[in-house]
Amino acid sequence: MSRSVTLEKGKNNMIGISIGGGAPFCPVLYIVQVFHRTPAHDEGSLAPGDELVSINGTYVKGLTRKEAANLIQTVKGTVVIAFQRIEPPKGKTSDIMMKKVKHRLVERMKDSTADTLGLSRAVLVNDKLVRKVEYLESTTKVYKGIADRAKMVLGNVKAMAEAHRAFGLVFNSFGVYETQQSASIAFTNFGNAHKALADEGDKLIKQIGPILKDLSTFLDKAVPDTKLTLKKYSDAKFEFLSYCLKVKELDDEEYEAAQYGTQLTRVMSGNYPYRVFLRCRYAAKLRFVKLRSDVLVKLQLLDNKRVQDVAFQLERLVASMYVYYRQCHNTLKPAAVFPIEVQLTIDSSPYVRDKPEEQGVEQ
Repeated sequence: MSRSVTLEKGKNNMIGISIGGGAPFCPVLYIVQVFHRTPAHDEGSLAPGDELVSINGTYVKGLTRKEAANLIQTVKGTVVIAFQRIEPPKGKTSDIMMKKVKHRLVERMKDSTADTLGLSRAVLVNDKLVRKVEYLESTTKVYKGIADRAKMVLGNVKAMAEAHRAFGLVFNSFGVYETQQSASIAFTNFGNAHKALADEGDKLIKQIGPILKDLSTFLDKAVPDTKLTLKKYSDAKFEFLSYCLKVKELDDEEYEAAQYGTQLTRVMSGNYPYRVFLRCRYAAKLRFVKLRSDVLVKLQLLDNKRVQDVAFQLERLVASMYVYYRQCHNTLKPAAVFPIEVQLTIDSSPYVRDKPEEQGVEQ
C-alpha cells in the first residue's frame, strides 16, 4: 500500500533526498539517503529504502534516477511524492553480529596493530567519548575510596564516642565517692571532659552522615546510570558502523559488477536486500545520534556534580573532621588535672563489697 507526502522545497530548490536504482538495471527507484535539516528530514515520512511510486502524479517505474531527479527539480514550490514503505525484518543477521564483534575488538587496538592484522578501522571506532569511561572509572575509584574510608572513620568515631561516654561516667562516679575535695573535682572534670568528647563525636556523625549519603548517590546512582547509557551508546555505535560497512560491501559489489558488465540478480529483482540494509542503517544512525546526545548531557551533568557538589561535600568532610579534632583538643586541655592526691583506702571505693572481716573470713 503506497503512501504520499507533500514537501515544500527549500531555498536551494531541493527536498533533501538522494535516489538510487532505476533503469536500465533496476526496475524500481528508491531513496538512498535523507539529508539532515532538509524538508524531507524535517517532515519525517520518507526514509532510506522506501520505493518511489510517483512524483507529482507521474509514475516513475522504468525511469532512470536522473529522470526522476528532474521531475523534482523542475517543479517549483510543492512536491508530492507517493512511496512504498519498506519494513525491514526484525532481528539482525549473523553477518551484522560478527561485524559488531569485530568493531568492538578493533576499538581497543592501536592503529599499528590493526594495520598489521589487516583490520579496517572506521572513523567512529576510536571514539574519545567512549574513552571517557576509563576516566569515569578512575574517578569513581577515588571517590569510592574516600567514601569507604570516611565510613570507617565514622564507625570508629561512633565507637570512640561510646567509650568516652562510658569512661566519663566511671570518672564521674569516682568524683562522687572521692573524700578529698580536690581529687573529687579533678575526677568529675575529667569525666565531664570525656562526656564532652562523646558529644563532639555525635556532632561529627550527624555532619558526616549527609555527606556520605550524597557521595553514595553520586557513586551508586549517577555514575552507574551514566555508564549504562555509555554502554547503550557503544552498542548503537557498533551497530551503525556494522550497517555502514555492509552497505559499502554491497555498493562495491554493484560497482564491480558494472565494471565487468554483469548484472546482479538482487538488483534486477528490485534490490530488496540492499534497501533493507539502507533502512536498517538509517534506523541505527538515528538511535546512535540520540544516545550520543544523551551521553554528552549525562557526562556534562556528572562532571558538573563532580566539580561542584562532590568537591563541596569533600570540603565539608575535611572541615568537619578538622573541627572535631580541634574541639577534642580544646576539651581535654583544661582537664589535664594530674597529678592529684587520692585516698586509696578500701573504704573510698564505691565498687568494693563488704569488708572480708565482716564476712568472717580469716586474713
